[in-house]
Amino acid sequence: MMNERPHKKLELWKEAIELVVLIYDITKKFPKEEEYGLKGQLRRAAVSVPSNISEGLTRRTIADKLHFLNIADGSLSEIDTQLEISLRLRYLSMDDFELVMKKVTLVEKLLSGLIRKLKNDA
Repeated sequence: MMNERPHKKLELWKEAIELVVLIYDITKKFPKEEEYGLKGQLRRAAVSVPSNISEGLTRRTIADKLHFLNIADGSLSEIDTQLEISLRLRYLSMDDFELVMKKVTLVEKLLSGLIRKLKNDA
């Protein structure tokens, strides 16, 4: 069996993966015409979060690590905006919106903590 990659041990990465799954679940209900619009954008932004976390953590320098973690943070901001638009277009129920925003907030807090730690270690 292969050694588990270090990022897979992080609560941050695990929560980010759960965010992806949640966003895929809630966007299944979006209208067909949003397949390549808002639905696709939300899914790509969601996948970007754990992808950039894992890529960043493989980098050698703190600056490189922070670069990818900042991209993940930017993707969380995209998700926040796209969820707000989805709610206003009535593609999302308030319950689904609140559920996914709780997960976004948790991932943001964990990511901010990691970024802060890396900056302090530099």
